Amino acid sequence: MTLVRTGPATATSRQTPPGTLDAAWRLPLVPLEGDGWSGRPGLLASRDGRLLFPRWTSRVQQQGPRSMYTVASDAETGLHLRSCLEIGAGGLVLLHHELTNQGATPVDLAWLEATLPVPKTAGHVTTFAGRWTREKSPLTMPMPRGTTTRESRRGRGGHDGPWVTLASDGRPLNRHGEVWAVHLGWSADVRHRLDRVTEHVTLLGAGELLRPCEVRLEPGQSYRSPTAYFAWSPAGLDGIADRFHTWMRARPHHPRTVRPLVLDTWEAVYFQHEPLRLEQLARHAATVGVERFVLDDGWFRGRRDDTAGLGDWVADPDVWPDGLEPLANLVHSLGMQFGLWFEPEMVNLDSDLARTAPHWLLADPRSVPSPADVSFRSQYVLNLALPEAWEHVRVRMSTLVRTLGIDFIKWDHNRDLVEPVHEHLPGTHAQTLAVYRLIERLKTDHPGLEVESCSSGGARTDLGILEFADRVWASDSNDPVERQDIQRWTELVLPPELVGAHVGPSPSHSSGRRTALSYRMATALQGSAGFEWDITRCTEEDLDAVTAFAGLYKELRHLLHTGTVVHPDVLDAALRVRGVIAANREEAVFTIVTVASIEEALTERLRLVGLDPERRYTLRLRDEIGPAEWGWVTPAWMSKPPVVVPGRVLTEVGLQLPTLWPVQALVLHLSSV
Repeated sequence: MTLVRTGPATATSRQTPPGTLDAAWRLPLVPLEGDGWSGRPGLLASRDGRLLFPRWTSRVQQQGPRSMYTVASDAETGLHLRSCLEIGAGGLVLLHHELTNQGATPVDLAWLEATLPVPKTAGHVTTFAGRWTREKSPLTMPMPRGTTTRESRRGRGGHDGPWVTLASDGRPLNRHGEVWAVHLGWSADVRHRLDRVTEHVTLLGAGELLRPCEVRLEPGQSYRSPTAYFAWSPAGLDGIADRFHTWMRARPHHPRTVRPLVLDTWEAVYFQHEPLRLEQLARHAATVGVERFVLDDGWFRGRRDDTAGLGDWVADPDVWPDGLEPLANLVHSLGMQFGLWFEPEMVNLDSDLARTAPHWLLADPRSVPSPADVSFRSQYVLNLALPEAWEHVRVRMSTLVRTLGIDFIKWDHNRDLVEPVHEHLPGTHAQTLAVYRLIERLKTDHPGLEVESCSSGGARTDLGILEFADRVWASDSNDPVERQDIQRWTELVLPPELVGAHVGPSPSHSSGRRTALSYRMATALQGSAGFEWDITRCTEEDLDAVTAFAGLYKELRHLLHTGTVVHPDVLDAALRVRGVIAANREEAVFTIVTVASIEEALTERLRLVGLDPERRYTLRLRDEIGPAEWGWVTPAWMSKPPVVVPGRVLTEVGLQLPTLWPVQALVLHLSSV
């Protein structure tokens, strides 16, 4: 018998010449119609109104042991394409393209998208939608045939944006089964795509959604597509998250200092700024252990509600006759960082800036003013692609950062970009790049400055903005029941140290739901924690609990913000279980919560996945946040002092849970003996 050595190309080839089919032998990184591809082309461009169909001459070049790029050109169309493929830390795959016009006349680019293949066995697709205060809601369905796209045209990711597209072998589980994922690192209009055509493997991909005439390449100009991040896991959704988290934490600019405990003033005072009241709030914050005090919306000129003031980044002398310096100095003297809210990309018509420079708006002039904009807080988009507008905002913000010693900026973005045109041409692409440059410049000019990306909550949390920001605000909802799923799906991509999670008042301002303080604190413990609450009105009992929570957060954040996040698969739909396991598996924290009533009187046993089966662990309920409530079943391990249980029992047999009442939470801390 003769053995023939084959490689991947031979093993996966669909056919051997000279056999023929009306389809491509093997798809390139940018599939086109001329390749025999019947799905969505990876590139669509035109010159002088005529479509371009390049016939590439290409070569592959190696950049390093984990990266490569291809260079392709076509003399007749004058197109030059560079594709960069990298396997990053954790096995995350990064792909982007760069198209250059080497012709003599302009090229209009319709799209340039990144795609990679997934096997035919991926028979289900999961997409994300949502709304304000209920971001990132997943929907799983059998994979449709043909070409399917999911788009966002909001000028930001949007509360209902695609976020991530998942292909899976069966419905995706937390810990089991193959899953493929794509996320686009772009903070504006996006398109996710899926091509399940009959002749080929399935393609999964994403790219920037460009409007007609938005990108016109003059001779010699280039367009770089946003980076698409691809992941595969044989171990379910947790495996996907682990790839993203590992890559994020390996970035050189990933936050390395401990994530401070925050107090944001929004739900404490809203627009009712009174210096004495805010100084009292700052003193209370320092007393309970807060480390970063953030003055939210309402501090600048004319800002008594959301209809005026945006663009005039000067402290309102009617409210702050001595400016913000006394408050900033007090906050710093109390040992806390000082943060300030801005919405740099926006402007109200009732502002000095709009009256002085109305031509700086990124909008169709026929829609200014427009009744439709009432739904967007009476605000418009400031065209930061204009150098003079960009510089104006930079100077105003930089001056405040320097004079107040600002440590942190909450950077908000509270409206969609509706008809975002300048001189009749779309401006979203240029606006987004200008925002990136502005954040980068401010952080370069002020080393140590941190920025949070907030966009009506979680409408801009992508890896594009996180090349420049240090944290995201996951949602304007501080309702902890809603937050359970919002935070769970946000951390499918983002590690928890980047996800703001605050304890708000009860009832919640976004849902009216009343919840126990212990439940709200257990939920906030799952991210970069803080408060958004007037704690000066707390009872002594609540203040004691808040102080204990602050101590617990500081004790555990070394683990919570560096460990591996796991989500055991559970049977009961009312349960939400989340764990964080230390890299050496010597320590873990599990949060066990209910969002509704448990189905059966005897709750299931919980397998504490991720632990070392060869170790023994001490189990300790952390009741600093207050007790949970349950009935009927009280497991023996809960009625004794901290008990020691073999890891193999915890991972393979499981831990009997109590029958928790609706909207209750347990925090379980495990330490290796």
